[in-house]
Order: sequence, then C-alpha cells, then structure tokens
Amino acid sequence: MKISYSFIIPVYNRPDEIAELLESLSKQDFTKPFEIVIVEDGSSISSEPIAAGYNEQLQISYYFKENSGPGDSRNYGMRVAKGDYFLILDSDCIIPSHYLTTVDKSLQQEYVACFGGPDSAHKSFTTLQKAINFAMTSFLTTGGIRGKKSSVNKFQPRSFNMGLSRKAFEATQGFGDIHPGEDPDLTIRLWKAGFDTKLIEEAYVYHKRRISWKKFYQQVNKFGMCRPILNHWHPETRKITYWFPTLFVLGLCASLLSILILKSSLLMLFYLLYFALVFLFATIENRSLVIGVLSLFAVSIQFFGYGYGFLKSTIAIELLRKKPEEAFPRLFFK
Repeated sequence: MKISYSFIIPVYNRPDEIAELLESLSKQDFTKPFEIVIVEDGSSISSEPIAAGYNEQLQISYYFKENSGPGDSRNYGMRVAKGDYFLILDSDCIIPSHYLTTVDKSLQQEYVACFGGPDSAHKSFTTLQKAINFAMTSFLTTGGIRGKKSSVNKFQPRSFNMGLSRKAFEATQGFGDIHPGEDPDLTIRLWKAGFDTKLIEEAYVYHKRRISWKKFYQQVNKFGMCRPILNHWHPETRKITYWFPTLFVLGLCASLLSILILKSSLLMLFYLLYFALVFLFATIENRSLVIGVLSLFAVSIQFFGYGYGFLKSTIAIELLRKKPEEAFPRLFFK
C-alpha cells in the first residue's frame, strides 16, 4: 500500500521548539519523501526563518493565520496538506529517527484511519519535565491510558502524537472548538463514523512540556473541566474511572479529618502506601531521588487539579444544567 505522509505542526510563539522538532525530522531514516506543514497560529514571534533554514533538507510548507487555537490550526494544516495521511505533532515534541518507518510498517501491516503513539521523556529533559512526564504517563497515575497496550482496549489518540487519514478527516471535519478535550472528542466522533483507531506503541515521541508547576496545574485543571463536557456530548462514554481523581482528593481530605477528629490513621495508611509506591517507581524509572520527590508534587497537583476541575464542571453541567460554552468560555475557541 502506498501512503503519502504530511506532518501537521501548529505553533504559537515557539520558534525554538520548531527548530528542535525540525532537526529531529531531518534525521528520519524513512527513505521516501514526506511533507511538513507548519501552521503559525497568529504568533507574534515568527517561526518562518527557522522553517526556511531547513528548506534544503526537508519539504516544508509554512502558513501563517490568525489565532484560532490548536484544533483549528491542525484542521487548517490538513486542508492545505498534500498527503493522504496526516501525522499530527505538538511543537514541543522531538521524534526519534525510526518514527516514520515504524508508523509506515504498522499501517502497512494493519491499516487504520487513526492511530496514536505514546510520549516519553528524553534524557536531556529537566528534572521538572521528567517528574511531570512520570505523573502524566505512569500506570500508577493514569492507568497507562496514554500508551500502554495492556492498559487500553480502544485507544484514544492524543494530538501531541497522532495519525489521521484524509478520508477520516473529511468525514469528521477534524477537531472541534474545545481545548483541551478536542482529542477524545474527535476520537469518539471517528468511532461513531465507523473508523477504527489503534496504538502504535513503538511510535513514541519525546514530549518536552515546557511547563511550570503553575502551568501544569492549569493544564490538568482544564482536563478535568473538559471531561464532564465530553460526557454530556457523548453520554455513552461515561466511566466511573473519570471520578477517581476527585474521589482520591476527597478521600485524602477525609483521612486528614479522621486523624484530627477520630484520632484514626487507618485511611491515611493507604495514601502513605500509594505515595511511597509513586516515589519508588519514579526514582527507579528515572534513577534519581530528586525526580522521585518531585514526582510526589506532580502527582498531587495532577490529582487535585483534575479532580477539582472535574467536580466543578460536573456540578455546572449536570446539576445546574449550564451550557458548556457559557459555563466555561475559556475552554472554547471562537
């Protein structure tokens, strides 16, 4: 099967990231031509000079448009791309040299209209990036939903590392206006339209997540707020597991009250054991006590931020019957 590939990369004020990503793309061991579409989403700091510097090495198409968010920028890129299969990456990713070869081999063996790959931490990442990467990818925190075959039954690709056929894009019109949350929304609509998805575990990317503790909290808090909206749009996708971060935080508060009021530490022992496992696994995985400690902070922020956002959004959408766009306008691009 002959497949022509186009990388779709939206960018917003991150020329340094584009430079690193293009450098990694220039080192692909895939022998056939492929296109790179860079969509500048209304940036005030242009990535065009960086892109121009790789014109002799790579087939690059650069476009500038008014700011309308990452989902719409990806759609724009797919509309102007020449390939028949789109490879969507975030600008803060670096991809290994075997990436495209791995993707092509997998699609030749088992073609699907949409796939996703996992994210990982490169050895050059900071301790903060590695700690947050552990919180976002570990089985202990997310159940492995971002990229472990043993932990997923029907994989939901994420747009930091995602493939989508032109046919599937045209049938669904791509990403919606919500952000974050546009990834699972698109996947669910793909399933409803009869398209299959899969995980290509070996097609991983190094996801830098140039982030602070504050930005990480804001990110996971938005993730939590988006999930009840997706449940409202797609009721058949509701799962009790989406409540786990909220219940985890409420249980932690209950354990603290139990110590103060009932003088009982039984419930707290569960949390101490859990955080001990987080520390142990993060330390071993990264071979660093510092990252082990930072991972405790990252997991705590992740659970509290997501859990609080989920509870707040559930109350607004399910109990108060507010329209998502009116209740949380900052989650939507117009």
